[in-house]
Amino acid sequence: MTPARVRTPRIFDWARAAVSKVDWRSPLWLWGPVVLQMVIIFAASSIPNLRELPGGISDKSGHSIGYALLGGLFLRAFARGRLRDVTWRRASAAIVVATLYGISDEFHQVFVPGRSADRYDVLADCIGAAVGVAVGWLAGVAGRWGILDSSS
Repeated sequence: MTPARVRTPRIFDWARAAVSKVDWRSPLWLWGPVVLQMVIIFAASSIPNLRELPGGISDKSGHSIGYALLGGLFLRAFARGRLRDVTWRRASAAIVVATLYGISDEFHQVFVPGRSADRYDVLADCIGAAVGVAVGWLAGVAGRWGILDSSS
């Protein structure tokens, strides 16, 4: 009789176990990142007398990047985290909702000292949201075509 082999724990076993218990379709997992990005945008918009963004990023680039993330996250949530559920309707809704949040954010800035509402910021928000959604849309198309299928 041979002795039983004792398996030594690997370093990332705890992480694998934790990830295997995540419900990837839960509302918290789908909408939590959306809410977090909205909070980050709101917090950044609440900084009074902001002259320049860190790293020398232009104001419009900052808007576009923030709303590209928001648009992509809205699309992910609307598609329930599935590439095959990315549709034109959900993509359009993600752009519209992200842009509406951009409008509300500009209204919020009217009440922050040293800040003001700017229609060009809303345009940058909309363009950023469209870019983020386009990336998600292309991922959805690639998934349907089997390009992102890791089993091949």
